[in-house]
Amino acid sequence: MDAMEAILTRRSIRQYQPGNIPEETVKLLLEAGMSAPSAKNEQPWHFIVINQRDRLDEIPLVHPFARMMNMASLAIVVCADTQVADSIGFWVQDCSAATQNILLAAHASGLGAVWLGVYPREDRVKAVQALMALPEHIIPLCIIAAGYPAEKKARENRYQQSRVHYNHW
Repeated sequence: MDAMEAILTRRSIRQYQPGNIPEETVKLLLEAGMSAPSAKNEQPWHFIVINQRDRLDEIPLVHPFARMMNMASLAIVVCADTQVADSIGFWVQDCSAATQNILLAAHASGLGAVWLGVYPREDRVKAVQALMALPEHIIPLCIIAAGYPAEKKARENRYQQSRVHYNHW
């Protein structure tokens, strides 16, 4: 799958078939995440890979929109290390870029995935920090649920010419 096809056909997938994701594929997803651009090339991200069923089943207890974890084969918690992120506030963009790369790599690898927002919801941040035993300076941005898709969604054309402006508003 080429890059444009991956970008234009990626959809949020919340239903999964059983099946373990090979370690090589997980490494590929993480490599894609770590290849994202970051402010001042600080790369402030950390990734928590969750592939144990009991740990996956705990996530819906702390995230109100994570029911799909009961079917997912994998979760990746994308976090920022605020001790590394010298560029105040840019860790959100940095980790968001890493997240999008992981989502695209998952789709290109035949997986389905969905982005579950954690930050900036303080209740979710604290709950995920507690569940994952994160140090205080590690902030979870999101959780990515992934697995072999049990649903297929058609491409949506989201291009809106009315949102494009040249040279001025």
